[in-house]
Amino acid sequence: MLLTGQYVSPRTGPRLVERTAFQVVTVGFTALLVPLLSPLITGSWQTSLVGTRITQLAALAAALIALVAFRRFTAYPGTRGFAYIIPACSVTFGIAAVLLLGLRLSYSGSMLLTGYVATTAVMFVLWYAGERSGPRRMYFVPSGNLSIIPDTPRVEWIPLTRPELPRDAGGVIVADLRHDHPDEWERLLAAAALSGRPVYHTKQLHESLTGRVEIEHLSENSFGSLIPNRAYHGVKRAIDLFACVLLLPLLALPMLLVAWLIRRDSPGPVLFRQERMGFRGRPFQVIKFRTMTDRPAPDADVSAAITQADDRRITKLGRFLRRSRIDELPQLLNVLKGEMSWIGPRPEAMPLSRWYEEELPFYVYRHIVRPGITGWAQVNQGHVAELGDVHVKLHYDFYYIKHFSAWLDVLIAMRTLSTMLTGFGAR
Repeated sequence: MLLTGQYVSPRTGPRLVERTAFQVVTVGFTALLVPLLSPLITGSWQTSLVGTRITQLAALAAALIALVAFRRFTAYPGTRGFAYIIPACSVTFGIAAVLLLGLRLSYSGSMLLTGYVATTAVMFVLWYAGERSGPRRMYFVPSGNLSIIPDTPRVEWIPLTRPELPRDAGGVIVADLRHDHPDEWERLLAAAALSGRPVYHTKQLHESLTGRVEIEHLSENSFGSLIPNRAYHGVKRAIDLFACVLLLPLLALPMLLVAWLIRRDSPGPVLFRQERMGFRGRPFQVIKFRTMTDRPAPDADVSAAITQADDRRITKLGRFLRRSRIDELPQLLNVLKGEMSWIGPRPEAMPLSRWYEEELPFYVYRHIVRPGITGWAQVNQGHVAELGDVHVKLHYDFYYIKHFSAWLDVLIAMRTLSTMLTGFGAR
């Protein structure tokens, strides 16, 4: 939305419900006080005073950590806050319960459960109130590259008509910092930064609001470094191996059941193997549960390698497996072998990869990190195959590479749980 005046209904600062202090106090008091109502609900007054206090402190710690995690998750673009409240609270309160049980401390399970429910409800209320308070206002310098404006929903764009700071203390300043602005506008930007106001570069802000990075050239001006976060590469590999060792015993029986169902559903092998482009441009054999009655050979042409919407080759069971992403589970063997990661750009079939490399500049750069079972493009865009859609997907992949970090991986993991439940983007 574009407004035409500089001083429209100025605010005195950030919205109350979005202020960190307000949220910490609200969530903290909820976690401390509401569990005390648990005996009124259950009719049990057997918890000792020490047990009550320990439970209150555990609920408080779990609630505040959940709030911090939630704020970090939703600081990334493309997030819908309501999708992360329950996972954040469930993880922190679950850890609190395990620690209390493992340390054999006196506590009340009903009180902890009451604190969990109350904290989750309050965070939903805070999120909803923040959403209802309206879009964020951003004041922009009306020169340079302004293509960001029509491409960002839920933002009120207000042009600065004079090189003066707006009276809206909660508004931020946006400018194309690569543009050669007149001296008076340069002084405005410097004054805004000195006063503590955020001053955003249009290109970086566009990346943040859309979750995409459009590569203009492979240079340090765009990425800071062509090789993403070396330290996290090693940590991520260790996490991948740990997750495989932890999950393999738990998933073994369900995977055997899926294999049996595939055998009964349609003739053919249980597993599907296909050569795909991998880490640093090295081909590898990806392993999946078979979901089609017929699959193209590894050297098939591009059209045969593309899964179309409502593809007739997909079996009845296969449609469910693809929608729930269960067909991807055998790829944990690829993860164990180091060919894939749990999270990263999806590997493409060799015919598609060669086609994309010929048509799209910088496409091969996506192979700088290990391909993943799920990724940033998958949770934002879903399955695509057309060249134009792949170009947009590439922007998502580059965003992941640029912001390669544990926090982004956690966010993708949480959003993947949502896509598994909704079937978003499946074919």
